[in-house]
Amino acid sequence: MIKNLKRYADEFKTFAVKGNVIDMAVGIIIGAAFGKIVDSFVKDIIMPPFGWALGKVDFSQMFWALPTTLEGETQSFPTIAAAQEAGAVTINYGMFINNIISFLLVAFAIFLLIKGINKLKTPDPVVEAEPTTKECPRCYSTIDIRASKCPNCTADI
Repeated sequence: MIKNLKRYADEFKTFAVKGNVIDMAVGIIIGAAFGKIVDSFVKDIIMPPFGWALGKVDFSQMFWALPTTLEGETQSFPTIAAAQEAGAVTINYGMFINNIISFLLVAFAIFLLIKGINKLKTPDPVVEAEPTTKECPRCYSTIDIRASKCPNCTADI
């Protein structure tokens, strides 16, 4: 039992210190930081002028308060925070719109990054394979390149 645990620990250690795992961990950390930057960019830079252009709309405060009683009575709240403080259940569709825009920006940034990386890659040189067949000049059938006589028309090649 202890021998198996030591073997598993050694295998895990070998796996964990491989370059790919460490590279992946660094990528995840950078991705999380990049996500915060994009989130701030959307909330603080993109959405305010977008909301202003649509008539001074604050997308982060767009929500629907669900009825607070079984009879279907709804109460009006000025902000999401006021609704949540009062215990109302809200559907925050404005934040959902912000998250969709954040996702689209991240996806576009990743697209541009991958496109740039692909441009930096040098294409593999195309190696022309030596021909293994040739065409008979008399009957135009395909024959082995080493043949000295066509097997179809018996012409000397």
